[in-house]
Amino acid sequence: MREQLVGNADIWSLRKVRNNSKRTATRLAAGVLSCCAVLPTARADTNTTANSVTIPIRIRHGDLLVETRINGSGPMEFKVDTGFGISIINPKRAESLQLERVGHMGIIGIAGEEQADTFKGAVFDFNGKTYEPRRIAALPSEANRRWRTRDGILGAGLFRRFVVEIDVPGKRMTLWEPGTFVYAGKGEVIPLSFKRDTPIIDAEILPEGKAAIKGRFEIDTGCDDYVCLGHEFVATNHLLREDDSSEKDARRGVGGSAEIRSGKLAELHMGKLVVKKPSANFFLEGSPAGDGQAGHIGLGALQKHRMIFDYSRLRMILEPVE
Repeated sequence: MREQLVGNADIWSLRKVRNNSKRTATRLAAGVLSCCAVLPTARADTNTTANSVTIPIRIRHGDLLVETRINGSGPMEFKVDTGFGISIINPKRAESLQLERVGHMGIIGIAGEEQADTFKGAVFDFNGKTYEPRRIAALPSEANRRWRTRDGILGAGLFRRFVVEIDVPGKRMTLWEPGTFVYAGKGEVIPLSFKRDTPIIDAEILPEGKAAIKGRFEIDTGCDDYVCLGHEFVATNHLLREDDSSEKDARRGVGGSAEIRSGKLAELHMGKLVVKKPSANFFLEGSPAGDGQAGHIGLGALQKHRMIFDYSRLRMILEPVE
């Protein structure tokens, strides 16, 4: 992850959806999904061993949520999001926990920049397994939206600290110690590359009535849809008709929103795995991914598989859930 200092503030660009702005900025990067196969049977309640902990998860408003504690606090609910390069906390929580403020940063999103104070000293506890990021950011929008009741977002640092297994149908997440983790299953092992902290895979889309198109796609568990395609990729590959008069929509993120048209693809190919009839968002401006990427693949395309993010071995494993 690259940082650029501007005065006393770090500028980070959130890759969720960003405009084609020419100003230099560092994007918030993501983590990577990985899927584990032959693993000890995990229950939907909390289960801790020397090498792993299994904890419940739930989906609410499209967010993948998990409970944690910070510095001995009561339970807090955080979104699990490979699309963030830094973990985020609700400013009110940062204040109540009396975290030490160490600076601030600008987070660039879809249509603008949002300032966030940064703090150190937060230790996340998952029933005995801990994660201590160098710093976390207090994003004001996490407190300003009335419908948002989560306490923050767990970003790339969590996925670098642990091998992370996410089993949405089983409503559980397992955090494995990377040094002792062994995968012996038959899931699809997909190589990962990174642009800063953002996990990227080579994949292929098959539009209706067209030949397959290869591209590099970021993995984003913070997006509840299947596929989001950047404007440049859409235009280059003529994925929308010029006379298309269908209703426009918008995807929202830090800084504002970007116009899209929604539709479907015939197929999405990730390695040997094929997702039939995935929904797709075709961006009419900007992109949900970084320069040179076709777009991103979201939780919708991944959640029917057991996912394992193994950053230490540069792989994502997807295993169908029986």
